[in-house]
Amino acid sequence: MLGVFVRAGLRPGILKQYHLIRPLTQIPRRPLAHQEGLPKLPLPSLKQTCERYLATLEPIVSEEELEHTRELVQEFLKGGVGERLQKGLERRSRKTDNWLSEWWMQSAYLDCRMPVAVYTSPGVVLPRMHFHDRQGQMRFAAKLIAGVLDFKRMIDTETLPVEYLSGKPLCMDQYYKILSSCRIPGPKRDTVVNYNTGKTSPSHITVVHNFQFFVLDVYNSDGTPLTVDQIYMQLEKIWNSSLQTNKEPIGILTSQHRNTWGKAYNNFIKDKMNKESVRAIQKSIFTVCLDAPMPRVSDELYLSRVAAQMLHGGGARWNSGNRWFDKTLQFIVGEDGTCGLVYEHAPAEGPPIVFLIDYVVKYMQQIEIVRSPMVPLSMPQKLRFNITPEIKRDIEKAKQNMNIMVHDLDVKVLVFSHFGKNVPKQHKLSPDAFVQMALQLAYFRVYNLCCCTYESASLRMFKYGRTDAIRSTTVESFRFVQAMQDPAKQRSERLALLQKAIQTHKENTYDAIHGQAIDRHLLGLKRQSIEDLTSIPEIFMDTSYAVAHHYNLSTSQVGSKTDCVMCFGPMVPDGYGVCYNPMDEHINIAITAFNSCEETNAANFSRAVEEALLDMRALLEDTAKQ
Repeated sequence: MLGVFVRAGLRPGILKQYHLIRPLTQIPRRPLAHQEGLPKLPLPSLKQTCERYLATLEPIVSEEELEHTRELVQEFLKGGVGERLQKGLERRSRKTDNWLSEWWMQSAYLDCRMPVAVYTSPGVVLPRMHFHDRQGQMRFAAKLIAGVLDFKRMIDTETLPVEYLSGKPLCMDQYYKILSSCRIPGPKRDTVVNYNTGKTSPSHITVVHNFQFFVLDVYNSDGTPLTVDQIYMQLEKIWNSSLQTNKEPIGILTSQHRNTWGKAYNNFIKDKMNKESVRAIQKSIFTVCLDAPMPRVSDELYLSRVAAQMLHGGGARWNSGNRWFDKTLQFIVGEDGTCGLVYEHAPAEGPPIVFLIDYVVKYMQQIEIVRSPMVPLSMPQKLRFNITPEIKRDIEKAKQNMNIMVHDLDVKVLVFSHFGKNVPKQHKLSPDAFVQMALQLAYFRVYNLCCCTYESASLRMFKYGRTDAIRSTTVESFRFVQAMQDPAKQRSERLALLQKAIQTHKENTYDAIHGQAIDRHLLGLKRQSIEDLTSIPEIFMDTSYAVAHHYNLSTSQVGSKTDCVMCFGPMVPDGYGVCYNPMDEHINIAITAFNSCEETNAANFSRAVEEALLDMRALLEDTAKQ
């Protein structure tokens, strides 16, 4: 699952988004003033983690494998190795603000060498817009840009409301990492640079149209942001000076395998003009991609097609070159009314992105385009690139690899319209746990076995907290799905097992967001053994450990006020990526798989999820009538 855990051929498990037990409340207060008072991420006890690790293995490994692992865990606990590594972590915890954050950033993101497109960068599909021409596209993009700049004002003035969960303030650090930041490729490890921390903050965004990049200054000389009308006029200038459709798609280089791009990047920026142009993109506040219209599809397939477009652009002949995938935030506005974004995952999880989306959507609904005084604005600067024969070859290779990736990704967006979080709430059940049990049931019905399942949990109760894992496959979930497939079981018994499985999931969620899950602790112990230059303990070389980190179901709840859906690629070649947004009356669910795996099929799994949700509602309602 983590970069350091994964066998060759597996995709490192990039932990998606976030999950919280209760809705967040927001209280206006200077967010950075409270940071110093946040508690440190705790270090769970060694004994607790080892016991919980063995419990997670029960439903997913054979009894023989489990017995062997028990012996290794016992040796790890009693033989002194575990205790020595735990003491090393305790020392690290005393010396740092967060014992995990640096290791996590490296192993989950910067050391990951798979492409960021599809493999690590989530996409977000926004509701379909009702414009089908360039004027509509420009107006929408102008309002969107103005909305993001209004959000940025709260960041710059530190007036962003602090978020609270159960009365406790959450770490707001990630909100300050998403603007004016960019991932920089390296031949073996990437870095992330935030340009907002310098003496002068960037005052421009980048706009890309027909594969051509422009610098658009979005502030006047007095520091005030451009009006929507001014932005619209500047976008018109950009459009009119980028009508050629035969330009080299330089941005597609950023979709390559990170080692390949790291090597090509170092060669690319040897040229002074290229280096200056790339720096302008990297330093920009964010990027707006003005996409060409995609081939039309039926209404039923529309959301699935747009989700794919957000993740990869649709291929080399469509919009995959109309991106700079290293950029933290890229808003995508298509001429055909499609819109959304793709974000590079290293600086932040879902909460800042979702908050930003909700904020901008609300802003756009309220703002009207008002004619501005005719202040002459300079022509946005077009970025120039020197394309050598070697760079041309790199681009052609990137095009080929992108097209392979596009054909391999299987995407299905399910708008489950029968009910939303209202139904589980009526029965006093956690909506998130309810959906998770539906995923367990769907998988069991399709494959007749349980699989390792990952749901991300936010650690933002702690300073610089990122995520840990809620392991949704438990002994209790296994008993529930078995009972649902056993005709001899009574409805009342099935319901009791569902309630027990949901209760266990709630408890595991609570433990995870309070820093008591197992995955990051295990990562820390393993990284500590590497730092100590000692041999890696056998517990980490065990078959069970590989199985426990091969997430066939990589899942995340991304709750948003906006009727949107987030999507991301699977963690492993034979797995699914599942992201869901439970609204009151319906649930948006995005499912991805790889076509190269014969065993997985996103549409089939989507049907199984729909049936599971309906059967579980029937179980609740029929049992209530008895």
